[in-house]
Amino acid sequence: MLASVTPANKLQRVLIIVLAALLPVAFTACGTPHTTVGMPAKAAAVPLNSSTTASILLFNGTGTCASCVSAVETILGANNLSYSTANSSQLNGMSETTLKGYKLLIVPGGNSITIGNNLKSSTTTNIHNAVINDGLHYLGICAGGFFGGYSTYNGLNLTSGVWFNVYNNYGNGIKKTAVEISSPNSGKLDQYWQDGPQFSGWGSIVGKYPDSTPAIVEGSSGKGWVILSGVHAEAPASWRTGMTFTTSVAVDNAYAGTLILAALNRTSLPHY
Repeated sequence: MLASVTPANKLQRVLIIVLAALLPVAFTACGTPHTTVGMPAKAAAVPLNSSTTASILLFNGTGTCASCVSAVETILGANNLSYSTANSSQLNGMSETTLKGYKLLIVPGGNSITIGNNLKSSTTTNIHNAVINDGLHYLGICAGGFFGGYSTYNGLNLTSGVWFNVYNNYGNGIKKTAVEISSPNSGKLDQYWQDGPQFSGWGSIVGKYPDSTPAIVEGSSGKGWVILSGVHAEAPASWRTGMTFTTSVAVDNAYAGTLILAALNRTSLPHY
């Protein structure tokens, strides 16, 4: 259920927007993980000019990190899912009619300010309308989660005005680490986190951070279905260098597949 916006929330939003303008990367970026090494071969993307439209459109434009895109492609291939990729210029060239021909748009990690600033306002309006009015589904991972919410930096606002802050990780200053995510039926999984958001104020909570703030949420946005993740379940082994995880890469990656399939098929995951 969408959260209402109270006067207090409006005041808080104004204060945070001012802070965000001063420190934009801290609130909107997932950083750039190590380049992926030794990952399984990815399935070939369907060209945009193909006579066949893929089910999934994966954004790989300016502001996304190459290894984030590659990691998502690997999960798509492992689940035999058809997809096409679109960079900023290509996405800017797509109409609402073209966008609604896909079932799911995925925006991966990177920097949401850079993502938004390199897309036309008409493009984010087309995406917003394709979700709200036409039933396009959306999966936002880390920066894609920020981008899916309300933002003065040309965000999609699929959340009826709710904006998102970074998970503070108990204020310990760590920018990337293993974070234990709790869910109703999967127990606790260590997931790769890098300056990702928490999603207080919107959707049903699928996964929680250790401080119980929402790490993964889902919900309807008009006719569309939206899943936002502050963590990288798709992270390959190479991102884990120097960190300790109790959950295997295979288990975390399988969960990434669960999130993608749920977003694609409008499946409501177990939630709190």
